[in-house]
Amino acid sequence: MRAHKNAARTLDLDLIAHGRVTLDQPQLVIPHPRAHERLFVMGPLAEIAPDWRHPRLGLTARQLADQASVGLDARPVS
Repeated sequence: MRAHKNAARTLDLDLIAHGRVTLDQPQLVIPHPRAHERLFVMGPLAEIAPDWRHPRLGLTARQLADQASVGLDARPVS
């Protein structure tokens, strides 16, 4: 439990997806509800699995990376 929203956490693990599973529970949403908006998530996923499809949206990782609106300054590490 955190003292306030966005406070530091001991562990922060975001489950981006698990196969074609979708789940919408108070403590767990799969796929991660905002992963598709984040270039720092979709960019690397598009590099290793460009044809992976988001189980709810049906779009590929490449399409989602191209549409990402958060983390636009994300760049691959050389």
